[in-house]
Amino acid sequence: MSREQLAVQRARRSFQTGRTKPLEFRIQQLKRLQSCFQERQRDIKRALQKDLGKSEYSSELYEMLLVEAEIHLSVTRLAEWAAPRPVEKNIFTLSDDVYVKPEPLGVVLIIGPWNYPWSLTLLPLVGAIAAGDAAIVKPSEISSNSSKVMAELLPLYLDQDLYPVVEGGVPETQELLKQRFDHIFYTGSTSVGQLVMEAAARHLTPVTLELGGKSPCFIDKNCDIKTACRRITWAKFINCGQTCIAPDFILCEPSVQSRVVEAIKKCIKEFYADSPKTSDDYGRIVSQRQFRRIMGLMDGCTVAFGGDADESQGYIGPTVLQDVTAESKVMQEEIFGPLLPIITVDGVDEAIRFMNKREKPLVIYVFSHDDKLIKKVIAETSSGALVANDCIVHFLDSALPFGGVGHSGMGRYRGRHTFDQLSNLRSCMIKQLKMEALNSMRYPPLSAKKLGWARRFVLSHVNVQRLRSMGALVVLAMLAGLAAFVVQVKERCHASPNQITCHHISHHAVLGSCAESQRFLLVLDPILDD
Repeated sequence: MSREQLAVQRARRSFQTGRTKPLEFRIQQLKRLQSCFQERQRDIKRALQKDLGKSEYSSELYEMLLVEAEIHLSVTRLAEWAAPRPVEKNIFTLSDDVYVKPEPLGVVLIIGPWNYPWSLTLLPLVGAIAAGDAAIVKPSEISSNSSKVMAELLPLYLDQDLYPVVEGGVPETQELLKQRFDHIFYTGSTSVGQLVMEAAARHLTPVTLELGGKSPCFIDKNCDIKTACRRITWAKFINCGQTCIAPDFILCEPSVQSRVVEAIKKCIKEFYADSPKTSDDYGRIVSQRQFRRIMGLMDGCTVAFGGDADESQGYIGPTVLQDVTAESKVMQEEIFGPLLPIITVDGVDEAIRFMNKREKPLVIYVFSHDDKLIKKVIAETSSGALVANDCIVHFLDSALPFGGVGHSGMGRYRGRHTFDQLSNLRSCMIKQLKMEALNSMRYPPLSAKKLGWARRFVLSHVNVQRLRSMGALVVLAMLAGLAAFVVQVKERCHASPNQITCHHISHHAVLGSCAESQRFLLVLDPILDD
């Protein structure tokens, strides 16, 4: 049996003992994970510096704080998230308990990426722990230092059987994907995401795929271009452009292209001084393979700014490209590096057509003072998210579900959305063995009369929520009592239709003229008339 098989087997056996079900256990594990971040900051930051050239402050801001905030939120809100969730009642369920009960799925496989190896691997893990799942953590072998440190640290703080870390490259990942999981959470490229989904299909395993794509950024000619470019420059060159939700390319009118280029130049100088290469805040390309791929994307484009590179250090400077077309090499795949192409369009309508001819992106960015223009882009495009007048910051709001659509991914996470994604939201209905006469319409032998009853019940929309807002508990109690009375009349007294009808009851002074109670009584009409 392989190492990967053993890890999955141990995790499933441990899960089946029920250890993860108590909320106290989950909170304990989450707090231990938080202790890991607080006590081993130096080890984590050192690994990130070696892998991606991330500075101490960048590591804390973009990797560690995100996870710590997610842990704090989960610990604080776990009891609320895990509690039964009452659903709106209808005429069929007036006297029943109906609710959704989140329960753990089982064993989850988390395959992390290399660009943010801590935050984007451990955010799903926080959700898995909160949901009561076991989780196999597979960090990316490309960010090898982070992978090694993660494999060393997590077993010191978390339950080793429930949350093992499996290191390795493609063979180890392939071996893991042969095993049966209850959910697979993958963050990475679209091409590998397709392989993950194919492997999951063999076991009918649901997947969350956090992929990428070419996220466009439209700049309206009438907006504050200086501020827009400041925010775009910050978002594009974080982590040396190796961010899945970085703006991939700019769309703007020809009349403002030169202003956009100049504004970006000034922002790069403001952020990284005269030499980004010597700036602590400017990262490095993760590998030689990625370095050569990115450099090759510039073929056929005009460099408006930047373009300097040093392969020995994995350095590619912030680069702006112009004279770019839809057919340019740089537009054929996600850039995932510090190249920012500018494509000119004749206004927002052409920008929308350009976006809609391509695969749906992870996010669309639009900069404009015009609310109507922003709403037009929202209405006429599709993407995982849309952000107006800023970039990337939507990922910081855990109340917003994060994820893609189509080629940019499937499934949503962050905060409660991760908890729900990695839970079985179980529908529960608790009925009583009473009032059996009300069920007669569904039992054989079926007839036209019973079909008539069914149509009345199904198609009559008694607004229970409205009844509640009108002093509902009292009214519902009366209606429940009325239903019980009808059953008694049928079963014990064998009253004829001429002796009692809904029309007599509906005008009773107790019920008054409430439209919803009248509708409820009319639904009972066939039973009384039987």
